[in-house]
Amino acid sequence: MPRGRYSLHDPHDHTPLGEEHFHCAPGPSGWRYVAQTTTPGGDHRGSVDLAVDALGRPIRLELNAAGWQVRGAAIDGVTWVRTDPAGAEATEGNVAAPGFTGTSPAFLIATARLLRLTPGAPATRIRLVALTDPVLAPRTVDQAWALVSRAEHPTDSGPLVVDEYRVTALDTGEVHTVHIAGDVVLSAPGIELEHLETPPSSFTDGEDDADGDGFDDFAD
Repeated sequence: MPRGRYSLHDPHDHTPLGEEHFHCAPGPSGWRYVAQTTTPGGDHRGSVDLAVDALGRPIRLELNAAGWQVRGAAIDGVTWVRTDPAGAEATEGNVAAPGFTGTSPAFLIATARLLRLTPGAPATRIRLVALTDPVLAPRTVDQAWALVSRAEHPTDSGPLVVDEYRVTALDTGEVHTVHIAGDVVLSAPGIELEHLETPPSSFTDGEDDADGDGFDDFAD
């Protein structure tokens, strides 16, 4: 079960945005990612709890940031409820899209699981609902993903398979590169893996699932 820490920064001017302390686990029913986010000064900023099914579809999402909260899932596309900091009102949304995206590296893993791309194949277009910082405002984005290469690298704990993706924002034409190993993002625009306690998990690992919920057991 990987545990570690990402540093987050603005992908354009590299302004530090804070850190994301995470742990994640695959299981027979899919994959779950839980994280706490902090400001550059170390104060609590928010949290991420994302669970996807075996096909990569979001079966549960809860994001918290700046007092705002979003809960969502794959229902008739994706459906979500966004609540304001005062808790006075909540707004609902629904888009014919297969998943969400946002600042957290968890969304890159989930999108890669949704697409199941083949190295060298043509790019695949996908529509996602982006929950943008700092107030988790939803907007629909279209991207094109291509799996450029898959390479095996020797490590002390065995071979590490790294996938290199080319991701294109179809509204602006901006292209960036994402490197993923198992269920850990090694690097992406605005994201750097700073610390990893255990190697990434593969989605074929037979992990223990003591309570039968389809995921490894770990504290929220």
